[in-house]
Amino acid sequence: MRTKWIIALAICLNACVATPIRGTGDLGLIIERDVGRVKIIDTSANKKLATINGLGDLSHASVVFSRDGRYGYVFGRDGGLTKVDLLKQSVEKRVLQAGNSIGGAISQNGRYVATQNYTPGGIKVFDANTLQLVADIPATYGDGQLSKVVGLVDAPGNQFVFSLFDAGEIWVADVTNPAKPEIQKFPAGKQPYDGLITPDGRHYIAGLFGEDGLALLDLWHPEQGVKRILDGYGRGEEKLPVYKMPHLRGWAVAGTRAYLPAIGHHELLVVDTQSWKEVGRIPVAGQPVFAITRPDGRQVWVNFAFPDNGYVQIISTESQQIIKTLQPGRAVLHMEFTPRGEAAWVSSRDDNHVTIYDTQTLQAVTEFPASAPSGIFFTHRAGKIGF
Repeated sequence: MRTKWIIALAICLNACVATPIRGTGDLGLIIERDVGRVKIIDTSANKKLATINGLGDLSHASVVFSRDGRYGYVFGRDGGLTKVDLLKQSVEKRVLQAGNSIGGAISQNGRYVATQNYTPGGIKVFDANTLQLVADIPATYGDGQLSKVVGLVDAPGNQFVFSLFDAGEIWVADVTNPAKPEIQKFPAGKQPYDGLITPDGRHYIAGLFGEDGLALLDLWHPEQGVKRILDGYGRGEEKLPVYKMPHLRGWAVAGTRAYLPAIGHHELLVVDTQSWKEVGRIPVAGQPVFAITRPDGRQVWVNFAFPDNGYVQIISTESQQIIKTLQPGRAVLHMEFTPRGEAAWVSSRDDNHVTIYDTQTLQAVTEFPASAPSGIFFTHRAGKIGF
């Protein structure tokens, strides 16, 4: 009996050593787009924990997290939806749900994951545990055509909000009962190309590629319909070339101001979030793609489209001035702050590395290799609306 007890204890101890107990609050995923894999990283130790292969085409991949931070849901360009277990460091499940997909969202209660699809146009909603399809919402308009879907975000009330690029509409889908989703449809303007929801979950804003201005929907009062804001901020009398569309989900809201990439311009628009009127512009090094705010709202970090995509500029929200220009490497595609903002991680696709910066000193702390890295996603997103 004593021998059996000793053997059982040894097995238990070995298991504990092999799989140490840990939380997930300082974990994240980095997309290695060219090789169809992700790295699991630890933001406390600034190191890679594991590499997960076999995730398909990740050329426009994004990630959302389960509410407990254990699982990352990776949305691939090839329509793949992959559930990654960050603790077991393995793929839990993978489904091919569309022909061309560019992102997704997770519901407020964490029960449903939605994908936004170009082909076929629409969104699909899956059970977050099993990845079983629970709702299929085609983006139908006109005489039965299907629109590309962009700007998909989660909203309070277990709603998903998204834009129809071809139809020029914003839809709000309540999936509290996914067997019978309730859909509201609103005219938005020409070619909404992406969207964001404000951190409080109240306002959804779609950028318009086909018109000057943006479309704003107050989700507290959707009966008021879509309001046009920043009308005529100007892509110029002569249409300007656009080398890469801004990613609006990265728009920075700091206090009562939003910092928005101006399409085709080397500027950030500064907008008052009470009136939604322009209150300033900040000249920057190129066409901005992402503008993201440090968690304390004191800085906005900006990256750029080609040919200026080797730079990152840092703006003080107090002075509204650029305080530092960084050169992390060629083709900076994404930036992500640690949960409390003491560090920023920056991916340089063409130099195959990720650089970590101290956000107080603005100096590089370390870097490590990654194969054509693009998106960087940390688990603290699980507790935020619209991420």
